[in-house]
Amino acid sequence: MFGRRASDPLQGVDLGLGKGDAVLASCPASDGAVLVASSHRLSVVGADGAVQLQRPWHLVDTGRYDNEADVLTVTWVDRAPDLPLHVGGHRPFLQAFRERVQATVVIAEQIDLPASRQARVVIRKNLAENRLLDQVILGPGVRLAAPGVRDRIEVVRRALREQVGLP
Repeated sequence: MFGRRASDPLQGVDLGLGKGDAVLASCPASDGAVLVASSHRLSVVGADGAVQLQRPWHLVDTGRYDNEADVLTVTWVDRAPDLPLHVGGHRPFLQAFRERVQATVVIAEQIDLPASRQARVVIRKNLAENRLLDQVILGPGVRLAAPGVRDRIEVVRRALREQVGLP
């Protein structure tokens, strides 16, 4: 009943949270790191208390959770290496992750290209700066220099920007 409370794994850690940013969920990873979902970004804090990774939510392309392995694999818009996160079944963290990524997506359109290839144009919100931006995400094997690809993407990009009031 009066047992010791587990210490806060983020105590003494400076996440550099800016105005309007707050920790929504955190969980220990199997390697001793702490995974942090804040209002504006995803962070990984090492066992030594040092921030190892900190990226804004609008740079997350997808998160794929493997229930058997208990691993959330994060893919990035900028094609940075995938990030496997061992979340220990921590549902609040998984829910916060999903909600934050979805909060950045304003509108998206998939573009079907020759040879069963695809690209996406996405209007996202930078949550820290409260501003919209567009992203072009090329599927596997898609080259912007291929005939007609850049033009098709640009038509969709302009249309989506217009829909949300971007110049």
